[in-house]
Amino acid sequence: MPGIDECLLEAMRLPGARGASVVDWTSGLALGTVGDSPGGDHETTAAEAAELARLAAEHRAFAPEDDAGWSGEACPVEDLIIANRDSYHLLRFVPTTFDSSVFLHLWLARAEGNLALARIRLGEMAGRLVLG
Repeated sequence: MPGIDECLLEAMRLPGARGASVVDWTSGLALGTVGDSPGGDHETTAAEAAELARLAAEHRAFAPEDDAGWSGEACPVEDLIIANRDSYHLLRFVPTTFDSSVFLHLWLARAEGNLALARIRLGEMAGRLVLG
């Protein structure tokens, strides 16, 4: 099972990958980064992405409709996709057996990237990622 560094290197092998990071959305800190970062600063990008992740993860409006027992403890969101004119940002939440607040952030060039493939692969990586 891959750790953070192996997971990030695997993410960078995706077509169109510009940069990737593993971020704690509670603190906004990057636990690992690779490649480029939008705006040139991985820590700023991690903090800004964490705000979006926190908003989606902590509000019932984004929970599944049939999730009547939602308690706020488990993240109801699988991933977030932000699209702009030239790129995609894919934030994939990492499920763990402990109280985790970690997500994978992939910055993907729109012209070279394949959003569907990236979403599938990030989901696979999140399932295999070993934190610790």
